[in-house]
Amino acid sequence: MAFTTNGDEGGIIPAEQRIPEGNDWLSREELDTLTPEEMVRRAKALKPLLAEHTREAEIQRKPVDEVWREVRKAGFFYHFVPKKYGGLEFDVETFVDIIYELAQGCTSTAWVTSFNMEHNWMMSQFPEEGQDEVFGKSPYINAPGVNAPTMVATPVEGGYSLSGRWGFGTCIMQADWILGGGTVPGEDPPQPWFFALPAEQATVLDTWFMDGMIGTGSNDIELKDVFVPSHRVSHFGKMAAGAAYGRELYDNPLYHMPMIPLLAVTAGTCVLGTARTALESFTEYLSKRILFGSGEKQVEKPAAQMRLGKARLMIDAAELAIRDVARRTQEAGKRGEPLSAEERFALRAPVAHAVHTCREAINLMCSAAGSSSHRLDHPLQRAQRDINTMSNHVIYDLDATTEQLGRIELGMPLSTNLA
Repeated sequence: MAFTTNGDEGGIIPAEQRIPEGNDWLSREELDTLTPEEMVRRAKALKPLLAEHTREAEIQRKPVDEVWREVRKAGFFYHFVPKKYGGLEFDVETFVDIIYELAQGCTSTAWVTSFNMEHNWMMSQFPEEGQDEVFGKSPYINAPGVNAPTMVATPVEGGYSLSGRWGFGTCIMQADWILGGGTVPGEDPPQPWFFALPAEQATVLDTWFMDGMIGTGSNDIELKDVFVPSHRVSHFGKMAAGAAYGRELYDNPLYHMPMIPLLAVTAGTCVLGTARTALESFTEYLSKRILFGSGEKQVEKPAAQMRLGKARLMIDAAELAIRDVARRTQEAGKRGEPLSAEERFALRAPVAHAVHTCREAINLMCSAAGSSSHRLDHPLQRAQRDINTMSNHVIYDLDATTEQLGRIELGMPLSTNLA
């Protein structure tokens, strides 16, 4: 695996290998001690470590190695792995509890952790032979889940040949596998497919120069004539509907859930944890800040108190919405048949609204926090940069979300496949 630099020298230089050596897998005895409650306790215990290294993650533009070792050791990545392969099959609500705690420590590290957890669920939606191969090599995967219409999958004997480039490769700096989407030439209309391939078959391009979510290391990924066998291919539309191989292979309704609402909850929980930390930071900041000119304590000003109260109400409402979608997404897996596209879109839409509510709450607090809150090491400005970046994720596009909801209300078909 290699990455290119954006410096004047250009060229390709070796990247650090992130392929797990296999010496940190948990034993069966260790896994047997894990319960949902213990997983949440471990997330809470790790929160100070993440917070301590959050600025360092921004400087390195990826999760810090010391922190990542502890995240792996905690056992979070076994959460959605099927029991058939030694996983835990824990529920979505516990998943939310874990990521909510981690995001209060470091948004970027929690973001990468949450997607790595969710992508093990995605791997459960591939053919059984592919799962046997992937989970046979390691008890879980660390893998980006990326998609781009420019990734072309050409049919060849026994599978497909992939060439192209993916952007926003969250998890790639810790990856042993890649889950990536592409289209097959000649299909009309184009059908999105997902492919699983070893990370060492890709080139990582050093492109992650951002103003928010800097510590995720979500660099671009390039492939050139990479062969992927058919047993490591799954249909995106069926995965989105909860009608892919997981529904055929597993009795647990966890693997019958629709994918996009789960994705919305995955990222939305990181937003929620970030907003909660910003609220705590603003509360502490108000108690200390002396207003220039008057010498008054800001904490005694009704306007500041009102902003704090309004921000709390907004974040509380967002939390209720995200947790409700998490619960209903898991409940959807218990239905005898997949939800319709309209039902799936309406299910995940409240998360987009909740994300933008959190963004508004953070901006409300930052606008009252003065110039000092814009220092690079200040948690409020980091929260603002991070949430402005997270809220621009395609599934949180509020204009697109409300448009599709309006079409549903009018009895019109959706004009998107992100449902």
